[in-house]
Amino acid sequence: MREKFRNILSPAEIRKIHDTSIRILSEIGVKVNNDEILDLLSDAGALVNKETKVVRIPEHLVMEGIEKSKKEHVLYGRGVGKIAKFGYGKQLFMSTAGQYIWIDETTKERRPGTLNDSRTAILIGDALEGIDIVGAFVLPAEIPSKVRDIHLYAELIKNTEKPCFTWINNGKTAKYIIEMFKVIAGGEEKLRNKPMVEAFVEPISPLQFGKEGLEILIEFAKLRLPVGFGPMAMTMATAPATLAGTVAQENAEILAGVTISQVISPGLPVTYWGIPHIMDPATGNISFGSPEQGLMAVAITELAKSYGFPVGINVGLTDSKLPDVQNGLERGMTLLLGALAGADIFGHMGIVGADQGASLAELVINDEMISYLRRIMRGFNINKETLAFEVIKRVNIGGHFLEDEHTLKHFRKELWSPELFDRDSWEIWKQKGGDTILEGAIKKKEMILREHKVRPLDQDIANQIDEIVKEADKDILGKE
Repeated sequence: MREKFRNILSPAEIRKIHDTSIRILSEIGVKVNNDEILDLLSDAGALVNKETKVVRIPEHLVMEGIEKSKKEHVLYGRGVGKIAKFGYGKQLFMSTAGQYIWIDETTKERRPGTLNDSRTAILIGDALEGIDIVGAFVLPAEIPSKVRDIHLYAELIKNTEKPCFTWINNGKTAKYIIEMFKVIAGGEEKLRNKPMVEAFVEPISPLQFGKEGLEILIEFAKLRLPVGFGPMAMTMATAPATLAGTVAQENAEILAGVTISQVISPGLPVTYWGIPHIMDPATGNISFGSPEQGLMAVAITELAKSYGFPVGINVGLTDSKLPDVQNGLERGMTLLLGALAGADIFGHMGIVGADQGASLAELVINDEMISYLRRIMRGFNINKETLAFEVIKRVNIGGHFLEDEHTLKHFRKELWSPELFDRDSWEIWKQKGGDTILEGAIKKKEMILREHKVRPLDQDIANQIDEIVKEADKDILGKE
């Protein structure tokens, strides 16, 4: 079967968007809040205004950046075989990197997240087969924001063997986070050769790069660790009202990041994160489940692939607050669109609504959806064995295939079996308790928390991680 089912952009339309992005960068420019990088860009041939910090980037410099970027890379977890391969054709799914609000799916109440919540969610992410990269899930309110990222990465390192991710504050905290991963990797050179951490630099739409994100980029570039660029442009607010205009601006902001990364460190591995959203005209809120988000995600994927980058998108999300019909439709439709377009990374499983919080039950349900989706994407083989003419001839008119050896040989690998989704008769469903999908997800979550164990760190390594966290607290917060 074909790997990709349909394009929404023609080659000519991709070219038009690209050309508009180039015009944005060369005629309008981007604001770059870092003097060191401004000098590098100037030396490379960009037009730099030191007073305004606005850089106009010529087309040749952008194209050089695209060409020099490393397009494939592997992110390693601490467990044997726990890897995420970016740009190699495998589709990867990540639990959400960090929401401020924790959703109690039993009471339907919200509260600020805690470090223990994050610890619990990391364990769940480690257990779920569909989650390839484990996010911190919530941002603990009791940890000072200046060091929250350091504490969260310590918890990620301790509580999952998979590759992991959360947001990084700035260059200073990035140094401590990199130090922790040096300990886990067994030294700087081993971390350089087998990266265990990837930074996410978010340009500020429209057309700005903040000081903190650029500091992070510089620190990661020192060790040639991978970096992703992903502005969250929003139609009618931080981007034009038209989808084409939003995509062109989003692309320009990402390509500016790519260019900056390559003047700092040619050959640095880059992930293209295209994550635009719309502003809902009726409420003024950002929307996570709109059909336009799915359309833009497909367009972004096709653009990124035209450059050769691994691409991450925000689909499989919803504006709904509960696992209801709206939830399933928005998540399922946009997730399938992104997968069929050929995107590499799907972020933020477990979010409830548009940044309204994070729910473990939602994460468990999302895991089932990922399994469903992967079956679709696997397709089916067409050959002499699967066309089964001899089987049909053998069973013949009016016969039954259930006990045929061909059925026994093939049904397990041909047919997907759900764990949460219900296929029972009404009577059997009632006998089993009549659970909704939410109730089933809560039971699975509770089972994982009872039974799943993560291989602990060696005590010496755990102590070194704790010492780095203490040192960071003392340095940044002045705590003894």
